[in-house]
Amino acid sequence: MQKNILIIGGTGLIGSTIFQILKSRNPDCNLFIGSRKESNFPNRLTIDVMDYSTLSEISKQAIDLIVLCVNDKLNNVLYYAIDNQIDYIDITKPTPDLTEAFSIASKEKKLSSKIVFSSGWMAGVMSGLLQDLENTKAVELFVYYSIKDKAGESSAHFMAENVSKPFLRYKENLPVTLLHFLDSEKYDFAFEIGKRQVYNFDVPDLFILNTIEKIPTVSVKMTYSSKLVTFLLGIFQSVRLFDLLSLKNRRLLFSANGKGDKTTFEVLATTTNGRSKTVLQSDKGQSELTAFATVLHIEKLENCSFSNGIYFSHQLYQPNEMITALTTNKTIKINTFKL
Repeated sequence: MQKNILIIGGTGLIGSTIFQILKSRNPDCNLFIGSRKESNFPNRLTIDVMDYSTLSEISKQAIDLIVLCVNDKLNNVLYYAIDNQIDYIDITKPTPDLTEAFSIASKEKKLSSKIVFSSGWMAGVMSGLLQDLENTKAVELFVYYSIKDKAGESSAHFMAENVSKPFLRYKENLPVTLLHFLDSEKYDFAFEIGKRQVYNFDVPDLFILNTIEKIPTVSVKMTYSSKLVTFLLGIFQSVRLFDLLSLKNRRLLFSANGKGDKTTFEVLATTTNGRSKTVLQSDKGQSELTAFATVLHIEKLENCSFSNGIYFSHQLYQPNEMITALTTNKTIKINTFKL
C-alpha cells in the first residue's frame, strides 16, 4: 500500500497506536503525523484543527488519506478534505458532533473523495458485528469497561462535557430521552465477568443504527469493572451531583490512568429470523482494539475500489467480513451464538 497517509493526533494514545500498527503491517506506506505538539518525528506536520490556515500543510505533501484522531469541533478537517478531494476517516466524534458532520457531508452535491465516519463504538466495531442489518429489528449493546484500561484524553473530555446532557435511544423508531448512569438493570456478561448492574450510556451507534441503518430499536448500557464506581456514578447522576462539579473536576473524575486491561462488549440482535448474541473481548484493551480496527478500515479503503461518497466504517465490509478481519489478531476473541 504505497500511499501518503496523515494521522492527525498521531502523538496521542490512539493515534500513535494506529501509526505503529499501520507501519508494521504496511511498511511501504508513507506516514505523516499531524500535531500541535513538538516531536522528533521526521514526517511531522504542524497542524492545529482549530486553525484552518495550518491545514495548508496537507496539500503540500500530496496526502491521499487523512485519519482524524482528535476532536475537530469546527469540522475544519472535514471541510478541507471535501474541498481538496482527499479521503478522510474520523474516529473521534461523539453523537452530537457526528450528526453535524454527517449533515455537512450530506449537503455536498458531488463528493470527489471517500468520507468515512468511524466514530461508532471502538471505531465502528460494534455495528460491524451485526450480520443481517437488513432484517434486524432491535439491537442492544452492553459494555464492560475496566477502570484499569488505558483511555485517550478525548474520552474523559466527552464524558465530562456530556454526562449531564440528555441523549436519545430509540424504541420502535420513537426517540427516548435518557441520562447517563440511570435506569440500571442486571446483565450477565460472558468471559467469566458475571452479572453486573448496567446503566444508560451514549455511543454514536444509537444514531448510526437507527437513522442510517433504519433499525427501529437500539439501546446501549454499560458497567465499570469496579462495582463501587458503577454504583457511585449512578448515585451522582440521580442526585445531580455532576451539575455541581466544574468541567475540570469532571474531567479528573473520568480520566483513566490505567496501564491497560481487557475490554469486553456484547451485542444482542433481534432479526426476523430470531435472536443472536455476539461477544467480543480484546486482551489489550479498548485503545488497541480501536487502533487495530481503524487500521483495518484504512487498509480496506485503500486496497479496495469504493465510489466517492459517505460511508460509515461497517459499510466498507460485507456481512461477517469485519469479524474475520478482527480475529486475525490473536488478542481479539469473538463468539456468536443463537439465543
